[in-house]
Amino acid sequence: MAVTELGYLAIGVKSLSAWKEFAAEVLALEVVDGEKAGRAYLRMDYWHHRVIVDEDGTDDVTAVGLRVAGAEELVEMQKSLGSAGVPYQVCSRAQAEERRVLELLKLEDPAGNPIEIFHGPLVQYDKPFHPGRRMHGRFKTGVGGMGHCFLRHESLEATHRFYRALGMRGGIEYAIPLPGGARVELLFMHANERDHTVAFGIPGPKRLNHVMLEVESFDDVGLAHEIVKQRKLPISMAPGKHANDHMYSFYVVNPSGWMCEIGWGGRPASHQSEYHQRDVFGHEGKL
Repeated sequence: MAVTELGYLAIGVKSLSAWKEFAAEVLALEVVDGEKAGRAYLRMDYWHHRVIVDEDGTDDVTAVGLRVAGAEELVEMQKSLGSAGVPYQVCSRAQAEERRVLELLKLEDPAGNPIEIFHGPLVQYDKPFHPGRRMHGRFKTGVGGMGHCFLRHESLEATHRFYRALGMRGGIEYAIPLPGGARVELLFMHANERDHTVAFGIPGPKRLNHVMLEVESFDDVGLAHEIVKQRKLPISMAPGKHANDHMYSFYVVNPSGWMCEIGWGGRPASHQSEYHQRDVFGHEGKL
């Protein structure tokens, strides 16, 4: 019954036009107008969408879509949630159809982050992905899902218990020393071959700190970085290489004020515990 991937995100924004331009011309995502005013879909592969964008003024995530393999696994997930004392809503057919999935559950994690668990996404093999601008390669999705997201938390212990109830694995991967003997601990949970699917440990005003999109070509990180600099967009973390997933990446602030990480070369999850005190190199700035 375990979660298999981060399937999609739903985000609310103040300016849909600004987001459509940023998504297409900076991130290279395909932008598809929604069926109603104030909505757009962002594609990065054959899926109908990987991001739902609604102009609702929130400038934050409104749903984190986590996939399970099928109908049987969704039933098992409901049993697991019940045993863990986690309340959830079984969504109507109309609610599932709006997300372009077959079945859908809605719930919240301990910090109030809105979680959706689903199976059966609409995959359009008849509609090849068309990037919003030129790319050297494509986005890396597949069994690793759309990427990862870094969410707010209240208690790392409660957060770990919740995502373990969803069948995910993980633990502390960074323990960064601070003056005076204290340290900052960052929690990473994985569901597949990616080092992590969701992560926690950085306080902030929004539910969502950042979302990572991985590309198959190293040159696409350089191209995106060049476009960001040409447009004079704020870079919150300079190019560098993470110690935990070995991802070479940089972070840009998007029109909603949180960050998009564009990365390449991540290593698979080791499924063994280790922790790090700093990155391999670079990444000057602040998450």
